[in-house]
Amino acid sequence: MCRNIKTLHNFDPPATDEEIQAAALQFVRKLSGFNTPSKANQAAFEEAIQEVTEAARKLLGSLVTNAEPRNREIEIERARARNAKRFGTADE
Repeated sequence: MCRNIKTLHNFDPPATDEEIQAAALQFVRKLSGFNTPSKANQAAFEEAIQEVTEAARKLLGSLVTNAEPRNREIEIERARARNAKRFGTADE
C-alpha cells in the first residue's frame, strides 16, 4: 500500500493538491489498516486524511533545497527502466 506514496518534493511544477491528498490517503490507509473504513470509522478516517494533507502541504511548502527541480517525465522514465530491469518486460 505505501509503495504508492511518491516523492513530492522538488518537482517543477510543484506537487498538486490532488497528489498531496492521494499520498495522505495512502498513508492513512496504511496506518489504519483499512482500505475503506466502516461507517462507524468514516468520520475519523476522513478527518485524518484532511489533517495529513494539511501537514504534508505545510511540509512541502517549508522545505528548501539547492538542487535543481526534478522533471516528472524523466522520473517516470527512470521508474519504468527500474521496473523493466526488476520485473522484465512484456516483450520478453
